[in-house]
Amino acid sequence: MNLTETKKLNAVMILEVLGRPPEHLVETLENLAKQMGEEKGVKIMNKKINSPVLMKEQKDFYTSFAEIEVETEDLLYLAVLMFKYMPAHIEILSPQNIFLANTDWNDILNELTRRLHGYEEITRILQTERIILENKLKTIMGTEEDKKEKIKEKKEEDGKQEVSHSNKVNSIRKKK
Repeated sequence: MNLTETKKLNAVMILEVLGRPPEHLVETLENLAKQMGEEKGVKIMNKKINSPVLMKEQKDFYTSFAEIEVETEDLLYLAVLMFKYMPAHIEILSPQNIFLANTDWNDILNELTRRLHGYEEITRILQTERIILENKLKTIMGTEEDKKEKIKEKKEEDGKQEVSHSNKVNSIRKKK
């Protein structure tokens, strides 16, 4: 095995999208391919965008995918593409064997860690916002329920006063 450092990689990535209208999917995939080609250390070698297909399970929704062949300066740039564009599939075409020095592994693992921390931060923010919204909703709903309860109590109280008034009238009539 040749232990020279591997640099350039060729890979195919499959990006999938779904939505409507169908022409929007093609436009979106074109834009994603263009953005990928503008990434540092990335060159688009080939791309094929497939025609949108109507989904069976979701009426009025279409799905499409693009096969994009890229050449990256090294594995780190391929990893960055993976995290940024979240392809459905990645296949490294060449080289057959990949040698990575410690520093390259460090770069890749640090990028992975950085992304995971970013996702964790977003998750924590969303969880906190959800709790705040739930509490606000409970306060609003509690206020509505309190109003309904007060109305119900008022009706019951009015009903009791009517009965009490009727009893007094009947009592007076009996005395006469």
